[in-house]
Amino acid sequence: MGILDKALALATWWNNETLGTRLFTARHGQRVGEDDQGNVFYQNRDGKRRWVIYNGEVEASRVSPEWHGWLHGTFDAPPTEAPLPRKAWEKPHHKNLTGTPEAYAPPGSIRRPEPAIRRDYEAWKPE
Repeated sequence: MGILDKALALATWWNNETLGTRLFTARHGQRVGEDDQGNVFYQNRDGKRRWVIYNGEVEASRVSPEWHGWLHGTFDAPPTEAPLPRKAWEKPHHKNLTGTPEAYAPPGSIRRPEPAIRRDYEAWKPE
């Protein structure tokens, strides 16, 4: 990693936390918990300010609903103290695949390699 890369890594927030966030977290942050993806959640001493330090890629869809609710003040207690009850029909969390080759493409989409077979439509042909 060159000196320019190191400088950019210190000054950008989209790669990881900035130096300012790291210092603020060290001085004012109280660790509240960690989710299954390794993201670490903090709050300040009075509990009014809450934030997350991502483990790896900074992508908001990687925060589970429980922690999202706590971050935005919907729940007072973090999921480590008061976990949300799970429903039998709930699926595990998956990352946002929009813009990737694995993104959902419905039948007939131009992003699908195979053409859509339509039985409910017959193209008009001139006689």
